[in-house]
Amino acid sequence: MQDAETNAPVIFGVEDGIARITLNRPDRRNAIDVETANRLTALWRQVDEDASILAVVVDAADCGTFCAGMDLKDMAAIRAAGDDPLKRMEDPFQERMREVTKPIVCALVGHFAGAGVLIAMGADIRIGLSGSVAMISEARFGRGTSWAVPLLWMLPQPVLSEMMLTGDPVAVEELAQHGFVNHVEQSVTDVRARAMALARRIAENAPLSVRAAKASLAAGMDLGCAGGLARAAELHRTVYASEDAGEGARAFAKKRKPRWLGR
Repeated sequence: MQDAETNAPVIFGVEDGIARITLNRPDRRNAIDVETANRLTALWRQVDEDASILAVVVDAADCGTFCAGMDLKDMAAIRAAGDDPLKRMEDPFQERMREVTKPIVCALVGHFAGAGVLIAMGADIRIGLSGSVAMISEARFGRGTSWAVPLLWMLPQPVLSEMMLTGDPVAVEELAQHGFVNHVEQSVTDVRARAMALARRIAENAPLSVRAAKASLAAGMDLGCAGGLARAAELHRTVYASEDAGEGARAFAKKRKPRWLGR
């Protein structure tokens, strides 16, 4: 299943349990305008509501840039018409992405700035392209970075401070050294291939276990160690009591692939 409109600002498709969300505005370096932002928000909900989806890959149309950030020309035109572009967006900072229960792998197929960093931040696993850079350039344009707080759990504070206060680019290789990017590949093809391979590997695992693991990490970020452990214990009760827990043990004993039921 895939969107019929290949000229849509976001292309969505599902195959073999993996959803693929592709930013598709290469003529604007895949920058986020109002229509794109609202489509993304709707897709996060759709991913959660579709039980057949086990993992998500986010990538972008080829143009050398994964996402250049917010479309400032679009923002300026809306403001010139006397309106606030953020008010036209249901979820301007894509907070719904952080709530998605399915694992998200981000294929960073080029440079990423501003909202591109925000989308990368919302993913669980990130694959970068060798030679690309990331920028949080909002301070250069009088814009804000309230959305960047979760990056404190993903990057050292001095590194993040320099990015946010100067707006200077940081090489994806450096971000990999700090652990923000999981893998760096030499070509766009390899970035996509690695992202899809990881998504397929995730999709092979017990879905209840995968979702509880993702939710537990988010709980640790939000609640701290003690609170996160308590919440993780609650999240895993259904996992330990599930039919899949028994199926996993049986499959291991019989040396066969497990047949997950998701319950």
